[in-house]
Amino acid sequence: MVQKGGLTFPILSDPNTTAIKSYDLVHAGAGAGGHDIARPAEFLLDSSGTVRWINLTENYWIRARPEQIMQAAKLLHNAQ
Repeated sequence: MVQKGGLTFPILSDPNTTAIKSYDLVHAGAGAGGHDIARPAEFLLDSSGTVRWINLTENYWIRARPEQIMQAAKLLHNAQ
């Protein structure tokens, strides 16, 4: 996919759901054929890697709007 698309950034894969489980993002049985998949999620981390903001949903159609993420980032920046 990276080569076909000429992508210049890393694409990560988690076929064994290791990362998905570690972030508590498993949406059990929601994938094709009843396979576990990741819940939609957005995270903002600070420079030390600490999670400072999370947006989770059970519905993959619902995502944080760019404006919401930017507002959260501004609030986090101002709080430091």
